[in-house]
Amino acid sequence: MKLRKHRKEGAEVFTDSLNDIMFFLLLFFIIISTLVNPNVIKLDVPTSDQNSPLTKGTITVAVDKQHNYYINNAPVPFDQLKPVLQAEMKAKETQSAILFMDKALSVQDLADVLQIEQELGLTFALSVNPSK
Repeated sequence: MKLRKHRKEGAEVFTDSLNDIMFFLLLFFIIISTLVNPNVIKLDVPTSDQNSPLTKGTITVAVDKQHNYYINNAPVPFDQLKPVLQAEMKAKETQSAILFMDKALSVQDLADVLQIEQELGLTFALSVNPSK
């Protein structure tokens, strides 16, 4: 009596290159995610129960915790804030601006920006987050 060993053939999946593919996909998504919002200024704005949506074509003025000033996401020193705002008003032909201020700033910081607004005849709207 002759006994044979039963050799069962099985399907094999070669995963040698799968690690490389996953690495390149991960790298691709990391690079793309950093390019999504390159000009975002991180601010923690106050909250409010009442808010209205932003209108396009207005000037945006942002002030962060470190007293850095931005007009339309471009950094501007405080002493150049007034002439740059005047140039933006002429370029966009608007008299309105949206003010984004970090809630950690003092009232004096707000008053400094509002004084420039009053001198230029510009109307500011203060940006807030909706309350939860």
